[in-house]
Amino acid sequence: MENPAEHVVIIGNGISGVTAARYIRKLSDKRITIISAETKYFFSRTALMYIYMGHMKFEQTQPYEPWFWKKNRIDLVEDYVESVDTRSRFLKMRQGETIEYDKLIIASGSIPNKFGWPGQDLKAVQGLYSYQDLESMEQYTEGLKRAVIVGGGLIGLEMAEMFMSRNIPVTFLVRESDYWRSVMPAEESNMISRHMIEHHVDLRLNTELKEILSDSNGKARAVITSTGEEIQCQFVGLTAGVRPNVQFLKDSLNCDLDIQKGVLVNDFLETTAADVYAIGDCAQIMNPLPGRRTIEAIWYTGRMMGETVAHSICGTRTAYIPSLWFNSAKFFDIEYQVYGTVLADPLENHKQLYWEHPDGRKSIRLVFQIEKKNVIGFNLMGVRYRHEVCEKWIEEETHIEEVLQNLGIANFDPEFYQEYEVELISAYNKQFDANLTLKKKRNFTSALRFLKRKVVGQ
Repeated sequence: MENPAEHVVIIGNGISGVTAARYIRKLSDKRITIISAETKYFFSRTALMYIYMGHMKFEQTQPYEPWFWKKNRIDLVEDYVESVDTRSRFLKMRQGETIEYDKLIIASGSIPNKFGWPGQDLKAVQGLYSYQDLESMEQYTEGLKRAVIVGGGLIGLEMAEMFMSRNIPVTFLVRESDYWRSVMPAEESNMISRHMIEHHVDLRLNTELKEILSDSNGKARAVITSTGEEIQCQFVGLTAGVRPNVQFLKDSLNCDLDIQKGVLVNDFLETTAADVYAIGDCAQIMNPLPGRRTIEAIWYTGRMMGETVAHSICGTRTAYIPSLWFNSAKFFDIEYQVYGTVLADPLENHKQLYWEHPDGRKSIRLVFQIEKKNVIGFNLMGVRYRHEVCEKWIEEETHIEEVLQNLGIANFDPEFYQEYEVELISAYNKQFDANLTLKKKRNFTSALRFLKRKVVGQ
């Protein structure tokens, strides 16, 4: 039975914590407090780059107006959590306050990785994760002649695009043979590397950071690479991935949480401490589903975790079951989408159909099982497919040839986007010695009927 007087405290006001608060309010009359020292109001973290580039103002990245929080009786506390006492159920704040809780949700997010590089704590050396990172990046932009970015991930490319929007040269150090090769198949990885060079990024492949050199004021002035080269710069972006923000929990006394890389949680997002949950980037799933990681620092998984934990806190204990793996990004002007299982290097029982446009800026990859020939993944560069359609095909273990013959219904916007069904079938016939032909083109009405069948389960 619901206890309206119960106090639910949430550490973190990112997508996970705010989603949890919103759904707890929808489902109950409990007292809710969100704690965050980053910003007073929730904002879209993925929009940070557009603030720097002048495309948006900070206020425009906030999905909810300031009055939203008071109207929905969600209290906001601007402070850092110094320690968590799970035995006495209270939080000690940096400014001296003590906050008691009945239920606690840890949604403290991530922080940029550091790997012990000499000089990694100098001024003008940082990642890009928080609003404070954006402010610091803005501060160091004045007089900046060159930035060096370390790490071949999405945040690094965003940072490169931000600097280059202000005509600041960028040198990008990537330890792999191509950008994001640990995640992307070779062809797509190479496509992005080419695209970065076309946009005048000084891309250094197979090159690692060795040391950051300081000027007389404790600020970065150059880097030394693994090849022994010294590159003059006034800013170093450390974007070699992120890790769960859990050190404050490890340092807490009387904190009965089992912590490895992140806070360990069971299938219900429950920690090893009573009435304490962890969600989002800081949560480490003890028993992930096959093919899924223990920590998934992705926007949509954080949102799903927030909604799931709200049901459990409000009386309906609910297991977290992530939906089909999905991610999207933009590499300068190439859009990227992935649905399902697409590995950097395929397994023995996986076959892959790959087609690349002659312009070298668009590609489609379909991954399917050898035995049943059912599609298990889509990797799209510069081409959009409908999420619902791809999800349905994967969930229903649809044969690769049926997918190819009906690709028209997956096109995101047939009116404005070019379609490549003919080219893809031609590539399939050539790569797999087949004689497949394209069925009669499926129009937008067909796509709507297809999606309707998915919703009603027909």
